Amino acid sequence: MKQFYLITNKVKDPDSFYTQKIISYLEMHGANVACVENVEQFSERCDEKAAGWDEAKCVLVLGGDGTLLRAARIMMNRDIPLLGINLGTLGYLAEVEIAFIEEALDKLLADQFTREERMMLVGQVQSREVTQENFALNDIVLSRCGSLQVLNFHIYVNGQFLNSYSADGMIVATPTGSTGYNLSAGGPIVEPSANLLLLTPICPHTLHTRSIVLAPDDTVRIEIPEGKDGREQLVEVSYDGSCKVRLRTGDYIVVCRADRTTGILKLNTESFLTVLHKKMSE
Repeated sequence: MKQFYLITNKVKDPDSFYTQKIISYLEMHGANVACVENVEQFSERCDEKAAGWDEAKCVLVLGGDGTLLRAARIMMNRDIPLLGINLGTLGYLAEVEIAFIEEALDKLLADQFTREERMMLVGQVQSREVTQENFALNDIVLSRCGSLQVLNFHIYVNGQFLNSYSADGMIVATPTGSTGYNLSAGGPIVEPSANLLLLTPICPHTLHTRSIVLAPDDTVRIEIPEGKDGREQLVEVSYDGSCKVRLRTGDYIVVCRADRTTGILKLNTESFLTVLHKKMSE
């Protein structure tokens, strides 16, 4: 592999020290590297033939899991895999630690890697204001906006009523996203290359509500009914923590597996459980 794109999170690498280190190392070994230093610029260049996308074989994402998630949505229409280089804290997606970057780059240059295809979600919002579709690699989250009040949700799976929830929010997550907000909300950890959907309430106001594991081809519909005492509810939908859309009573969102995947390059030979043990011990 000799053609790379590098996207840098300038907040994590403000003086471009690590960015320049990576570029210099790759060029010294005969590789070509194009670099952008923010996600917005990266998104614009995705549609430019002159940006080198026809030649790029890999996108190196320097930052943390959030940076990689944004890059994944931008790259979902292109068959170019991502490799995350962690400058953050607890990175599950960005598997390469900066202390081992030269070893990782050597493996890329020598084609010593495997590629995993990670499932994505598509969520279609139906509201009075907008009909909108967007994608997520980690999760689609419905949370409250405005005052601190419990939200009510009606959940349907494949058109069949499942349950009503009173909670601070709802998460629909992929296996990749199981170690994100889903984990913080008490949901299960899932091997990231699996294919399934996770439905996890956020701080449910009951003693017996648990996460539900659904088949990958299931369709989840989450409706926003009236709140307590017939009040109108205001809910915010986010896709991987961004692309936020507001819903209110009478609106709904339909979530299912997307017909696109994200390619993630794996350099480590360690099992997922070994990596998980290390991350949870940090």
